[in-house]
Amino acid sequence: MTESPYLPTPQFARWRKAKSSAVTGILVACALAVIAPLFLVIYFLLEKGFSSLDWNFFTQLPKPTGEVGGGMANAIVGSVVLLAMATVFGVPFGIFGGIYLAEYGSDRANNWIRFAADVLNGVPSIVWGMVVYLLLVVPFKGFSAYAGGVALGLMMVPLVMRTTEEVLILVPQSYREAALALGVARWKMIVVIVVRTALKGIATGVIIALARIAGETAPLLFTALGNTFWSHNLKEPISALPLQIFAYGLSPYDDWHRQAWAGALVLMALIIVLNVTVRVLSRDRSKTD
Repeated sequence: MTESPYLPTPQFARWRKAKSSAVTGILVACALAVIAPLFLVIYFLLEKGFSSLDWNFFTQLPKPTGEVGGGMANAIVGSVVLLAMATVFGVPFGIFGGIYLAEYGSDRANNWIRFAADVLNGVPSIVWGMVVYLLLVVPFKGFSAYAGGVALGLMMVPLVMRTTEEVLILVPQSYREAALALGVARWKMIVVIVVRTALKGIATGVIIALARIAGETAPLLFTALGNTFWSHNLKEPISALPLQIFAYGLSPYDDWHRQAWAGALVLMALIIVLNVTVRVLSRDRSKTD
């Protein structure tokens, strides 16, 4: 019985398996090369900063120049305040803009709005800081927490808007048709049915935007400026972890360098927590679907 010419020979099969294994190895090596920087960053932050984390770091203010000790309590609270202000300012505009794109706008207008949002997503953060500096800092003759919150909030708007639009589009059209057939007003249908169905996806977009702005330093240098004390008035400069890390990293004092590593570790932990939250929300949404 002769061998069929269409069946691969043993040598050809071995060569094909060898090529497949080689390509798989190259892909695995590329994947490891992509994630290696993340593990290196985490490793160095843990090595340099974990030993500096103590109760004083989270509860005390920075010591005067040259003195050893102190902490970044004001910077941690300041970051929370700025992120909260950015959320209050940026999220409503982003969500309403996404609703308009998904439910109301014409194709021509929507294309221009999407293009503008995509361009704004790529604008360097320092440009946002300069714009808000001209709009709020110069006219009111002073740096403030308000200016910092507005700068970070403006950075959130395009990302939240595009995410909200994409999530709303995924809501089945039959939901809208059923509500309208029952006589539900269009605005009520959007708020009660469409937005509520896509709520987890919208929340995911908001958290992604927060993770993006949490480590921004450049816009805060032009707006919030920084402060080594507690900020009791939002019309005055306020501290934040990125600003404190930046100032300590440029200083000539070893103890401040040590605290800068600790602050970077806390900031990295915050970003990781936000990203893990996004993964959990996304997983739950996919299971529900």
